[in-house]
Amino acid sequence: MSKTTRATQALDKAGVAYETCTYAYDPDADKIGMQAAQSLGVSPSMVLKTLMVLADSKPACVVVPSDCEVSMKKLAAALAAKSAQMMKPADAERLTGFVVGGISPFGQKRAVPTVMEQAALAHPQVFINGGQRGLQVKLAPADALKALGAKAAAVVA
Repeated sequence: MSKTTRATQALDKAGVAYETCTYAYDPDADKIGMQAAQSLGVSPSMVLKTLMVLADSKPACVVVPSDCEVSMKKLAAALAAKSAQMMKPADAERLTGFVVGGISPFGQKRAVPTVMEQAALAHPQVFINGGQRGLQVKLAPADALKALGAKAAAVVA
């Protein structure tokens, strides 16, 4: 597995300190983030999943702990939109340039508004997909927020 992806290159370009961590990706796992947390031996609240959404029909990205569900109502409010819904997987892959299970908020083909669950900022380190299945980057959540130009908000149900 290559540990250099568009995501890690974006972090390098932003001057963000991170560590790459690999795990055995299970394509049959019900919840990929939860499976990653178990494989890495860390709390699911420290492994953040990247979800692609449509807010008022415009693409956006939300990064939340893998053991949480997004409140579309709260997310829409955070994005100053009337409504939000999940993006279809094929559309998410086309927009980001990453495959489902390997979608990272870093290094996407096109920059989109991004929201990170503010509770994630309570951890000294979090794990976020590194741009391919089985690759996570471990970094300070504040650094991730800054590198993404993201907004922190309470968006979980």
